[in-house]
Amino acid sequence: MRIRIKFAKTDAMRFTGNLDLHRAWERSFRRADLPLAYSQGFNPRPRIQLASALPLGFTSQEEIVDVWLEEDLPLKAINAALEDALPPGLQLLEITEVDLRSPALQTQIEASEFIVTLLDSLPNLDKRLEALLRLEELIRQRRGKSYDLRPLILDIALLPSGKSDPPRIFLRLASREGATGRPEEVIDALGIPVYNTRVERTKLIFEANGS
Repeated sequence: MRIRIKFAKTDAMRFTGNLDLHRAWERSFRRADLPLAYSQGFNPRPRIQLASALPLGFTSQEEIVDVWLEEDLPLKAINAALEDALPPGLQLLEITEVDLRSPALQTQIEASEFIVTLLDSLPNLDKRLEALLRLEELIRQRRGKSYDLRPLILDIALLPSGKSDPPRIFLRLASREGATGRPEEVIDALGIPVYNTRVERTKLIFEANGS
């Protein structure tokens, strides 16, 4: 049985990395006494597949993980067991069953959407966004290699806010294999210190033929 879990990653798990998040799900299934399926070979591992890594320090309204079980169980029973087993910072939103033959999650993600909240106001923020949008290319460095960030920025906009509200930026970034836009890179390109922001992923967008 393959199940797909939609969940939120809140402040209590903000500084939990992708590997530790994977382990948190493994421990949660064990605490819930649910029959995890394991890979074959000399070093069997639980079959848990996260859709898209979330950078350290970010929260999310919508994360997705696929988990394989050794037995077919009612979704309501799985939901109830996990509700009592999840650690603080993980909020269960929805569980569905997925065809065992469905492609890997990572190959189905097309884009991610984020809200960037600035902790302090910044002069000429609208002009900075306009200047970025006018660029034909935006060369950045990642792991010692150059790449063009500009085509990975599918949409960027300053969100309306009240006078007393902090400025917020909407981002939609490509999340395909080998072509993933990172919000911290966009923030840095705007001349905004990343530590002076709070970033939350709000949506994962699948390909048209995906789930």
